[in-house]
Amino acid sequence: MTTATASELLPAVHWGGTEITRLIIGGNQIRGFSHVSVELDEEMRDYHTVDNTVASWFRAEACGLNTMQSRGDAVVFERLQAYRERGGTMQWICQTAGEHPDPFENIREIANHDPIAIYHHGSVSDSLWQSGTFDQVEDRLKAMRDTGAMVGIAAHMPEILQYVEDQGWDVDFYMTCFYNIAKNARRELVAEGAQNIEPFDDGDRDVICEFIQQTDKPCIAYKILGASRKCSSAESIREAFKFALDRIKPIDIVNVGMFQKHSDQVAMNAEIVREIG
Repeated sequence: MTTATASELLPAVHWGGTEITRLIIGGNQIRGFSHVSVELDEEMRDYHTVDNTVASWFRAEACGLNTMQSRGDAVVFERLQAYRERGGTMQWICQTAGEHPDPFENIREIANHDPIAIYHHGSVSDSLWQSGTFDQVEDRLKAMRDTGAMVGIAAHMPEILQYVEDQGWDVDFYMTCFYNIAKNARRELVAEGAQNIEPFDDGDRDVICEFIQQTDKPCIAYKILGASRKCSSAESIREAFKFALDRIKPIDIVNVGMFQKHSDQVAMNAEIVREIG
């Protein structure tokens, strides 16, 4: 399999001495987190064997991406090792695994797999915030700093990121979700057993983009396609990319999950970003 040369890379930013393409490939699909339905969750998990996951990553390389994002668990570690053994060269940004019983051990495990950055899981940030125990996250961020990787934090609730900003916590970047799926409506739906029905309110995009614009730190915008809700047509996908890229800062990037089973989403998304990114 071939790797994109530097001249073929998508438009890129520089975070310190690290060059990162403005589009990176996300990892929710690998673990079956569709935010659509339990059926799609299962289809995604079934598709993402080691070979299919590695093929998706090599396709991303060939289309000019140089960075991928996924979570830090045993399933991903297995695929990451296979990708690298087969010659894969994309950089890796890793999310902590919220289900791990020891977040500090999880950070150490992730660090052993050479990420360029580690960030705190957004859903865990939301949960700790809602329970009034969020300040413990600062020690987790310090543990990430000790690994030598860049340090970030994700949240679906913009007020969490604003709090981190106001407190001056030691982070290099923010993971900024375009949709606040942690709203009260989501908790009510989950309580009713509708785990995959979540609020995707377009008004949330303006709120998070205001935060993105006012912070000096780089941001990784995610769920810019609304977990497929902006994918009804090629034009709607392009419009969603344009909305995001027009509103984030020049130093910011977008993280998009891509499911290669039915169409070449990697090539389509890369073409859009090459044109307007």
